[in-house]
Amino acid sequence: MAQILIIDDDSATQLLLKRTLESQGYEITLASDGEEGLIKAKSICPALIICDWIMPRMNGLEVCRQIKSTPELSTTFFILLTSLDSVEDRVKGLDAGSDDFLCKPIEMYELKARVRAGLRIHQLSRDLQRQKQLLEAELIEAAEYVSSILPEPLQSQSLAIDVRFIPSRQLGGDSFDYFWLDSHHLVFYLLDVAGHGLRASLPSLAVINLLRSRGLNNVNYYQPKEVLYSLNQTFQMSDRNDKYFTIWYGVYNRKTKSLVYSSAGHPPGILLSFTDQEQIIEKRLKTPGVPIGMFPDAKYVNGYCSISSHSTLYIFSDGIYEVEPHNSSFWGLEKLINLLKKYQKNPKRNLDQLLGHVREWQPNFQFEDDLSIMQVDFF
Repeated sequence: MAQILIIDDDSATQLLLKRTLESQGYEITLASDGEEGLIKAKSICPALIICDWIMPRMNGLEVCRQIKSTPELSTTFFILLTSLDSVEDRVKGLDAGSDDFLCKPIEMYELKARVRAGLRIHQLSRDLQRQKQLLEAELIEAAEYVSSILPEPLQSQSLAIDVRFIPSRQLGGDSFDYFWLDSHHLVFYLLDVAGHGLRASLPSLAVINLLRSRGLNNVNYYQPKEVLYSLNQTFQMSDRNDKYFTIWYGVYNRKTKSLVYSSAGHPPGILLSFTDQEQIIEKRLKTPGVPIGMFPDAKYVNGYCSISSHSTLYIFSDGIYEVEPHNSSFWGLEKLINLLKKYQKNPKRNLDQLLGHVREWQPNFQFEDDLSIMQVDFF
């Protein structure tokens, strides 16, 4: 049985509406002014409210505004009862949040029809709200799963890895991983799927599971170019899959202190080291190659680099520096690299501290794209 609240300071109108609607099988609650109506509305959470516009203490517009700003009453259908019929008055009512109007004198057939229509809309709103809550709960579970499969920070005698991942939504298209191929060779990579949300997160999860299980056939995982070539064959764009992704993939040999790497349309890895005079040396580690999934015949190449002690490699997605102009100054890769150099000199480096500086360049201090960064410290 639908619950309807009638708010009107005229007892005759109250009685007329109550008798008419009770005869239709609705449960009716009465209130004689706006303040009493608000108290009862919050108590019973009615499916529909019929409220007079002109009342003492609090008029119908203010009642409507407060009802519509109360979360537990967000789906309640609100009908303003009025003798005002100008366009300007109706605009005021709509701006206050009213869903419908009834003009005095009240036509009973019209009243019944508008109530039936309002209750249908209320039920649809309730159903949509439940579906939204279920979807949000599932997205939270999915986000928890994504977080659970991402690796913890790594600490060994030869290196340390720390990472941060900030999705622009509950789920994002960035992901990363690192694992030992053997006692001397460590793989680490970071990828960025085009787009945001659930559809972008699925390919990134598939890549993690595929590489972690070494599920690519006939691939030498010590050779980054072979890994990227095989990923490109596996994740080709099609009519059913419009997603592509960029990736930076490297294999570090801690015995020889050497790094072999390859990239597919991804920002360069930034390797920072110090001279004997404590000057910073910058190397940009990037190889030619289009994003994974774009062209089936794409080729990829390896790059090679020696790693000196006390150097750091930074791998990141473009969400960390591709920011719309803020305060008339564009934040891009060069400014990020300059920030990394300053950050590198801090003996108490922490990625949270770095991202705090980056966040200052974001509109409203919020990241608009997925963001991930990996910091690899070599000892």
